[in-house]
Amino acid sequence: MKVVEGIAQGTRKPLPAQFGLINLLKAGAAQFIVWHHLAFYGPMADHARIIAPAVIDWLSSSARIAVQVFLVIGGFLAAKSLAPGAEAGYAQPLRAIWRRYVKLAPPFFVATLIAAAASLQAGAWMTHDSISAPATLSQLSAHALLLHGVLGYASLSAGAWYVAIDFQLYAVLVMLLWFAGIAEGKRPMKWLMPLTVAAGITLSLLHFNLDAEWDNWAPYFFGSYGLGMMAWWASDPRRKPGAAMLLLAMALLPALIGLTLEFRSRIALAAVVACVLFLFGRVKTTSDGRAWSAVHHMGKISYSVFLIHFPVCLLVNAAFTHFAPVEPAWQGLGMLTAWASSLLAGEAFHRWVEEPLGRLIQHVTDQLVVQDVHMPAQVRTSGVSLR
Repeated sequence: MKVVEGIAQGTRKPLPAQFGLINLLKAGAAQFIVWHHLAFYGPMADHARIIAPAVIDWLSSSARIAVQVFLVIGGFLAAKSLAPGAEAGYAQPLRAIWRRYVKLAPPFFVATLIAAAASLQAGAWMTHDSISAPATLSQLSAHALLLHGVLGYASLSAGAWYVAIDFQLYAVLVMLLWFAGIAEGKRPMKWLMPLTVAAGITLSLLHFNLDAEWDNWAPYFFGSYGLGMMAWWASDPRRKPGAAMLLLAMALLPALIGLTLEFRSRIALAAVVACVLFLFGRVKTTSDGRAWSAVHHMGKISYSVFLIHFPVCLLVNAAFTHFAPVEPAWQGLGMLTAWASSLLAGEAFHRWVEEPLGRLIQHVTDQLVVQDVHMPAQVRTSGVSLR
């Protein structure tokens, strides 16, 4: 859709185009994650299972692989922002890592506190394995630092592991770019980063991802993340078709070999999503029309839905267990109520927590940058260099 300059006064300004497929995938994957946790945790699904046992069983087991969609999209968008042309080098790696941390961690920690409070309230209404023990200060601190999995602390919310892994993967990519830039020196090597990421995908899918002991660390998930990165680089319209297909093959060949050694549905899904992003990931759509407007909005709030849905589902589970009949129809209604409440809570969390926190942190960061720029040189250089 073309935007005409100088439109008449009072005419509604067209909304900016967005990555339609990415928002559609994010919105859909978020729903599967909510339903997976509804089916896997809490007694409502146990009582409602008689209505649709095959559906409940699939949601409680296989639906969890929807998180691969977020991993591949994460790599796709990280490559877009950090190295859009697959170029090596990054001038300020620590600053980039810090920006990612302050984007992910503050809303995650607020959601963690809500989950801890929800567990206390749910414990007053029911007894169930999905209810966490009262949170300790060290446990909360580990969550705030995104180190809960690495340090062996139990997660206070389902899906908490993903936030920590997303941060790790982003930090790994930034450092790979930085080291590659040092290795490249003054002689540009345009294939250095694609070869490095292809090697990372191979190591991940043929070694780390086969060992569950690594599932708290980035190498376990780098295969899916790297597939997304290669999909962005291969889909560059300025790239020659032969080079694009070579980049795609460098990503998919390790995936195919890994699936041959041990078939993993999660890796198969990641490979399919990478291929879809290669074909259509750069296509942008406007928000005109109710359908695309809803898709773009659901994609926008998907992180908030991901963060807040578990405490909401836990409270609805506890309420329907304590106050409602245990009949399957009533408990099925409870699952629908929990799903709808999760979406509403995600909307509220995005509007009143995620966005305000983001603006506040951006303001503080901008102020610190301005102070750093105006600080005397002898003072600025006395700290840790970010280059």
